[in-house]
Amino acid sequence: MSTSARADEDARLREATSLLSATLESTADGILVVSAEGRIALVNNQFLSMWGIPRDLVDTGDDEAVMNSVLDQLADPGQFLEKVTALYADPDAESHDVLHFRDGRTFERYSRPQTVDEHVVGRVWSFRDVTEARLAQDQISRAMADLAQQANQLKTLAFQDPLTGLSNRQLFNDRLAYALAGPCGTAVDVLLLDLDDFKEVNDIHGHHAGDQMLIEVGRRLRACVRPGDVVARLGGDEFVVLLVGSLDADAAAERIVESLKAPVWIDGTMLRPSLSLGLASISEDAVDASELLRRADIAMYAAKAAGKNRYLRFQPEMMRALLERTDLDAGLRAAVDNGEITVHYQPIVSASLGRVVKVEALARWERDGVLVAPQHFIPAAERSGLIVEIGTEVLLRGCTELAPWLAADPVRSLAVNVSGVQLQQGNFPELLFATAEACGVDPHQLVVEVTESVFFDDDCQIRRQLVQLRSAGVRVALDDFGTGYSSLGRLQDLPVDTLKIDQSFVGMIRSGAEHLPILNCMIAMAHGLGLTVTAEGVETLEQAEYLIEHGCDSLQGYLFSRPQPAAALPEAVAASGRMIGGLRADTEAQTQPVL
Repeated sequence: MSTSARADEDARLREATSLLSATLESTADGILVVSAEGRIALVNNQFLSMWGIPRDLVDTGDDEAVMNSVLDQLADPGQFLEKVTALYADPDAESHDVLHFRDGRTFERYSRPQTVDEHVVGRVWSFRDVTEARLAQDQISRAMADLAQQANQLKTLAFQDPLTGLSNRQLFNDRLAYALAGPCGTAVDVLLLDLDDFKEVNDIHGHHAGDQMLIEVGRRLRACVRPGDVVARLGGDEFVVLLVGSLDADAAAERIVESLKAPVWIDGTMLRPSLSLGLASISEDAVDASELLRRADIAMYAAKAAGKNRYLRFQPEMMRALLERTDLDAGLRAAVDNGEITVHYQPIVSASLGRVVKVEALARWERDGVLVAPQHFIPAAERSGLIVEIGTEVLLRGCTELAPWLAADPVRSLAVNVSGVQLQQGNFPELLFATAEACGVDPHQLVVEVTESVFFDDDCQIRRQLVQLRSAGVRVALDDFGTGYSSLGRLQDLPVDTLKIDQSFVGMIRSGAEHLPILNCMIAMAHGLGLTVTAEGVETLEQAEYLIEHGCDSLQGYLFSRPQPAAALPEAVAASGRMIGGLRADTEAQTQPVL
């Protein structure tokens, strides 16, 4: 080659090298060119900057030093070397992988062979810093994962009761609808239940104890059924169980009732849960979800009415009873609003004085020309709260209509029945005193009759009110004694003056010659505690004679008079007086010695 030709070739080479260098420096990637023998042939400044390698080190030709500098920065240098070795073993191979640095950076690495005239003469490596992009991608991935987790949590919360972890109303409704849409003939049973007297747990022991009891009830319910059965808390202390394809729903109901008989220990206090459960099942008649649930609800309230702590299966007659109860409640509400509640009076005779000294005021309701029995409408009035209005009306009418009779003799008195619902209002003494004053009746001539049930829960407010009444001269009588749970031994602790023996004990007297130790003990012990005794439901001469003989202070019953309206009371009082007068004469004659 001539001198001029060589000069031209060198010039073209310098131009090509200059163009290649300019191209390599214009890219944002770090470029490393390696010869076929594995020697570093060329690097751009971006490569040196990314790896922190001085230009002088590369210019020395000490490739091993450059490699060591690279390896010192990598999180996994062994993997880097394995990749390099594999690529040089296969000169035609290309690769794309990721390098992780100890300082947290991330590079993408590309490697491809460099060819001239289809011959591999080296390899070009390019490196791209993707740290920020990877961080952003990781953040996006984490955000997406968090959103997915939150969505799952929201989905769980949407169908889960947060306190007990059971299913909630929404999930129960969905599962019930799905079950009812299943194959014809599939057994579907709904067991609806709530805890008896649960409000007292919250009131006495606090809401924390109430929550702990609900959690424990949920756990026990879950243990009573199959894993696939739905157990849900509908709210408050109300739970529901859905059985699909069960062979014996009654057995499951029995297990549930039995499971709650075991006591629950909460913060060192033993509590005994109790439940009322209604069971309703899909039957031949078409029943939708709401109707099936309503039937279970009716059965549950029937279980409560039957004494609680039990289960009952829905029966059609329960629906009829509900309709009758609803009709009774509506009619009673209208009767109270329209002033249709009247007052009848029943004389109470004194065995020692031989005359009527007390009259009991009794609420009466005439509906469509027929008197509704008090044992039917009084419980409905207590259940609805109407007993407060009815009791106030009876007190007002009694004081108004009997004021002249009471004023004629200070020994006379008027007795009125007072429900625990009235006493729970907290202002009954003030109401009674105001009514007595407005009617001109001396409080000493009033008797308040309460049943044993008002003392079951040791309600301090009720006791305080009774003590307040007695301190003003009002006497307190314990009505229907013997039908509740009080014992004679408890009487000394109760704020009462008179014991009224229930008619069921009086009914034991047939001929008058019976030996009745319980009845005799009631009278004797009441007297021993300083109480007077009144016998209710006296219907025969034999009963009256027996009671007088055994020291009963007062007698009340159909033998003397049925309850009468105010207009007929004077004649009823006179007739009762004649009856007791005759009885006293007969009794005295029988006790006279025979000459």
